[in-house]
Amino acid sequence: MGLSGSANRYGNVAIWLHWLTAGLVVAAYIVSPEGREARIYAPGSDFSRTLHETLGMLVLALTVLRLAWRQADRRPEPLPQPRWMRIASTATHHLLYLLLIAVPLVAIFGAWFQGHPLTLFVIGDIAPPMAAMRAIGNPLAEFHGLLGDAILWLAGLHAAAGIFHHYILRDGVLTAMLPRRG
Repeated sequence: MGLSGSANRYGNVAIWLHWLTAGLVVAAYIVSPEGREARIYAPGSDFSRTLHETLGMLVLALTVLRLAWRQADRRPEPLPQPRWMRIASTATHHLLYLLLIAVPLVAIFGAWFQGHPLTLFVIGDIAPPMAAMRAIGNPLAEFHGLLGDAILWLAGLHAAAGIFHHYILRDGVLTAMLPRRG
């Protein structure tokens, strides 16, 4: 199988971008320093916060790359399925892409409006380009947490649908996105 997709499978690039993004989202969620602003930006949270912010920026970059690749690549032909499944699938994919972009952007602006730099491994601090406005930054930071929860729930629903297609419908939807063995 090549880099590009075919009539019944996604290509290697799309598959690896999908699974790498999924892994980074889960990792970012796991290492997320939760709590109030003072706890998140405490010196003891520097490593986990920097790791979380770096993973979030990687998710954003991969999502932009995925969307560009999606425009250029061939996708598998849609399988015959009930209209409601097609609508649910399309809506879920669009919402996942929206969240993959919104979650990191809301985090960036939340941190900047709180007056904190974005801290990334290798690159270092990216200072806020505007003056601190906590009345905007604090709600954005809280909203980031809610969006982070939402993306995990939606990704879980997406995974459950893939498993349903594989074990109940046996229609090849899941195998079209799984890496080939050997």
